[in-house]
Parts: sequence; C-alpha cells; structure tokens
Amino acid sequence: MSTTSRTAGRQYWVALRAMIVFTAVLGVAYTLLITGIGQLALPAQANGSLVRSGDAVVGSALIGQSFTDADGNALPEWFQSRPSAAGDGYDGAASSGSNYGPENADLLAAIADRKAAIVASDGVTEDQIPADALTASASGLDPHISPEYAQLQVERVAAARSLPVEEVQKVVDRAIQAPDLGYLGEPTVNVLQLNIALAELAG
Repeated sequence: MSTTSRTAGRQYWVALRAMIVFTAVLGVAYTLLITGIGQLALPAQANGSLVRSGDAVVGSALIGQSFTDADGNALPEWFQSRPSAAGDGYDGAASSGSNYGPENADLLAAIADRKAAIVASDGVTEDQIPADALTASASGLDPHISPEYAQLQVERVAAARSLPVEEVQKVVDRAIQAPDLGYLGEPTVNVLQLNIALAELAG
C-alpha cells in the first residue's frame, strides 16, 4: 500500500471517529442534559405550558384559541380572543401576521367588520374598543388580550350566562397578569385560562 493511501486511510478513520464522538456528545448527551435541566427546573414550560380543565388538557398557555361556532361567529358566553392571521386562526403550524400595511384595503375592511361586530355584540361605542380587539398579533398565536378588552366583554358574558356582572368582573380581575418582572410589557389576560375560570364559576 502506498504512503498516500495509508495517509488517506488514517484521515478517513480520524474523520469517522470525530463524527461519532461529536454525534454522541452534541446529538445525544447535550440533548439529554438540556432536557433533564428543563424537566427539573421548569417542567411546565418544558412540556408545553399545558392548560388543564379537570383531567383533560384543553390547550397551551402559550397559544391562543378561538371561541367561535362552526361558522366563525363569536360565542357570546365566552370571552373572545384577539383576531388571528395564523392559518384559519391560531394554527400553530402557520404562525404569522397578515403582513398587511396600515393602509391595506383588506386590513381596513377587516378592522371595520370587527369593529361593527363588537359594537353590536357588546353594546359599546367604537372609541371604547382597544386595538388588540381589532388587529392580529405578529405571530397570530397571542393567547392574551388587554384588561381593557376583557373588561369590555364582561356585561355580555354575564348576560349570556345569567350571572351577576360583579361575579364575572371578579373572575376578570383575578385573571389579570402583571407585566413580566413587574415592568416589562403591559398587563395581560390569558383568554383560555379566563374562560376556564369562568366555566368553573358557572359550574
């Protein structure tokens, strides 16, 4: 065997061993280490921030849901999420915004339709409707609404469920989440968790 062939053989063997070692270290050991740390330190987040109602998993605290009928009409007995441009609405496999500019005719028409629907369903004036009730988030998956939008829906939900407004208001007040670390962002309300609390109130 020539010197060149022996040198090439050694190089291939070194490369093969390096690939095996790095696959084991970075592809297996590192993955198991990080998974273990996640399960020990932040198990809920590591497992998808799942939300349960009784024994059933009903969603994730990180992904919004629509509370509408089969035709896409808002169900009056539930608090409504903000609009979603992800697929047919809150599709985790199609996360995106509409990417429409502020003067886009389709966006302006959609906002006008949403505004009219909220005025009709909640008995409010257009100037009372917050922006998050009319526009989708950048991801299309935002599970939160503003406390202002939740407050706007209290009377409608109470009437639809024949519950005292004060009781529904207490549920909303308890559901308001402070900004991260006390100062990052704005107060929010997780709609899925709010509706679960509402269902528990109503029995």
